[in-house]
Amino acid sequence: MTQVGEGQEAEESAPVMTFGAPTAGEILAERYELVEHINNDSAGRLVWRGVDVVLRRPVAVVLRYPGGDSATEMLQAAVAASRVIHPNLVGVYDAIDESERAYVVREWVDGRSLRELVAEGPLDPARATAIGNAVASALASVHATGMVHGNVHPGTVMISDDGRVVLADARTDCADSQENDVRAVGGILYFALTGHWPHAEAPLRGATAGHGRAAIVDAVRDASGSIAAPRQVRAGVPAYLDDLTMDLLDAEIAPPASDVLAAELSRLDVPAEDHFLDQTGTIRFTADPGDEPSPLAAAGGRKVAIGIAGLLAVALVGLLVGISVFGGGESPDTQPVAQPSASAPASGDASSPAARVGPLTIRDVRIIDPGGDRGELRNAERVIDGDEDRGWETQTYQNSGKFGNLPGKTGMGVWIDLGEPHSVKSLRAVLSSTGASAELRTGKADFPSSSSGDKQLVAAYSNRIGQPFEGHDGTTMTFNGFNPEEKYQYLLFWITELPEKESGDGWKLGVQEITVQGS
Repeated sequence: MTQVGEGQEAEESAPVMTFGAPTAGEILAERYELVEHINNDSAGRLVWRGVDVVLRRPVAVVLRYPGGDSATEMLQAAVAASRVIHPNLVGVYDAIDESERAYVVREWVDGRSLRELVAEGPLDPARATAIGNAVASALASVHATGMVHGNVHPGTVMISDDGRVVLADARTDCADSQENDVRAVGGILYFALTGHWPHAEAPLRGATAGHGRAAIVDAVRDASGSIAAPRQVRAGVPAYLDDLTMDLLDAEIAPPASDVLAAELSRLDVPAEDHFLDQTGTIRFTADPGDEPSPLAAAGGRKVAIGIAGLLAVALVGLLVGISVFGGGESPDTQPVAQPSASAPASGDASSPAARVGPLTIRDVRIIDPGGDRGELRNAERVIDGDEDRGWETQTYQNSGKFGNLPGKTGMGVWIDLGEPHSVKSLRAVLSSTGASAELRTGKADFPSSSSGDKQLVAAYSNRIGQPFEGHDGTTMTFNGFNPEEKYQYLLFWITELPEKESGDGWKLGVQEITVQGS
């Protein structure tokens, strides 16, 4: 079990400072008890397993000393990461500077890093795709806020014992970019498929000297230094996954946005026993007519078109044989047969231009309150005004924050109309405080704004998007479980439990802003 910091454990030669070093049993900030020293990273930071003695939950504590100016980047990255909540991101709980030392407290993950997992051998394509999908989804959530992760590496990708994949230890600075994050997903796929890291020609952040680069085997290269494709390293890698990985690593091909990549990997993330993608899987980024094609889609489309033409040729040969055997003795030469062309467009969406995923315009919004007194319906428009400092809020409830415990009231929420059906990637809700429970629903119709209309709407909106948040420990909820094959117009952000106010005199929640990403 390894809880990494900065992506790598320290090399044996890395200096480790001892002045003011923490000891087992010490309690930091009167809350975080240090239990066991796990490892050191190559930047000299110490990673400890600890316990939050207030909430009685395990935590990872990443320390460095001294603190002060030397810890500024680490603390800033931790604060930024704490604002993004996603199932595939390690949760950041606290960041403290005590001058003589600084430390970040984050979620403890029982499991192993991808680096440790692949040390036992390369992963099968289905599992590699699932891991790449999880990392891309986490990055899409980070990028949606305008931030960069800056440290995507086999050591910062963690696989928990229950199979959850999480990305840890964001470490952003001015040299980082969202494009580098996306290209790093190509490195993750390559490493998972081959056991090699394609870092030598164009080092990815987290794999540079001083961050344990020597700990990972370099990619196989030819005389010119070009890396071998995964299919050249091992058998059984599907062509579409090979193409996608190499395109992400190709500096001549502009990578897609992280949310577009996440949508594609989600489509390719199928159970290992489903082999249909081996024949028809394409790099497919759909779009509205008139959009510019994605460079990745164009490159993949070129390769796929040639492959489809080859399949057509095989099919036509089979047709000729069938005519010869079953055609009643007639010569196949007398039958006109179209000849395949390598320039023929691929079937399906392979040659479609890329979708431009971005913020969708919310045409209408209102508060849904079945069973309520209709006194909380005002200011709904504030949740889409672009100002997170003000929003819509519930009234203060005195008896309970859980709507299921209130007579005749199962919840309340914000109804959203996108104006027309859209392909939706994610919905992000910014809340006023932690501790809320909510879910996202969708339906096909609008209903009158009345008590009976709200009851009809809630009953009709039974389709849930993704997983609900229960007693959420953050102020941002991101739902990204949308079906890429469906289009959505109406959404319902449905609140089931309110957090208790800091003053302790009731339960209340504000929804500061809601944004929807899609095309």
